[in-house]
Amino acid sequence: MNKFFAGALLAIAATAVQAAEPASRYPDRPVRMLLPFSAGGGGDTLGRLLAERFAAHLKQPVVVENKPGAAGTIGTHAVATAAPDGYTIMIGGMSTHQLAPATYARLPYDPLRDFQSLGAIGSSSIVMIAANQYPANNLRELVALSRKNATPIQYASWGAGSTGHFCGEVLSQKAGIPLQHIPYKGTSQIVTDILGNHISVGFVDMVTATPFVKEGKVKALAVCTRRSPSLPDVPSYKEQGVDFDRELTWVMYVPAKTPKAIVAELSRVLETTLREPEVVSKLLSLGITAKYVPGPEQQAANARDIPMWKAIATQAKIKLD
Repeated sequence: MNKFFAGALLAIAATAVQAAEPASRYPDRPVRMLLPFSAGGGGDTLGRLLAERFAAHLKQPVVVENKPGAAGTIGTHAVATAAPDGYTIMIGGMSTHQLAPATYARLPYDPLRDFQSLGAIGSSSIVMIAANQYPANNLRELVALSRKNATPIQYASWGAGSTGHFCGEVLSQKAGIPLQHIPYKGTSQIVTDILGNHISVGFVDMVTATPFVKEGKVKALAVCTRRSPSLPDVPSYKEQGVDFDRELTWVMYVPAKTPKAIVAELSRVLETTLREPEVVSKLLSLGITAKYVPGPEQQAANARDIPMWKAIATQAKIKLD
């Protein structure tokens, strides 16, 4: 009997060692960081910054691969179907894991079931800008102006279903004013058309807007949704009477079923990276406030907020194919 138990214990121990070996050797080859964003944008810059730091910590190359398209859903789907071995990681934003399930009728992945969060990277804000000659100087004045106008105020964003689009619809619904969305292909063209007085107002990312606002070429009416260190004097939605306050987060993900030991190691690297002063400073230059949130907590936040965004999308009739 003692021999039987001894043999069983040895078998269990051998199995445990075999299961632990892949994680203990991880990583033994380059890691792919897939970015569902176009090269050269804010998400791409963020990804390349973190890829460099991850390579230093993991002591393996981290190869950046851009796979944009369909508001980030093409690249995100590629990660959902990748091998869950820790060699494919991604950076997702609001659009990929909260807004896409609220707007796409047939999303090819489940943002909760198909991914495991390594943790939040930080939060950013979207800024609402207008030409200097525009009669409203802040959100309260824009709301008052809208109520006087016979026709809805037009606003631009970088595409249907984008974070900027949702910022406009939140404002419309919470303030009770009609607004007309004009989709653009990118934020640079929005700024160009505002400078040319071809459109009244627009929502753009902090990286695009900040230099124009600081140089006095355009004015910032509000930030969606929280005040940003990039433009600290521009008040948030809630500060201007629009009752909405949600962090717009950047998050790092791996495919679901990635081994727990590997998830723990990658999460540790992410948390360590976000404490490095140089990284914090560079993120601020991108309009991102570094703030690590553990993976399970971020997954719970996604599960909580998706129904809220769906309700906003339903009322605004935002539906994408």
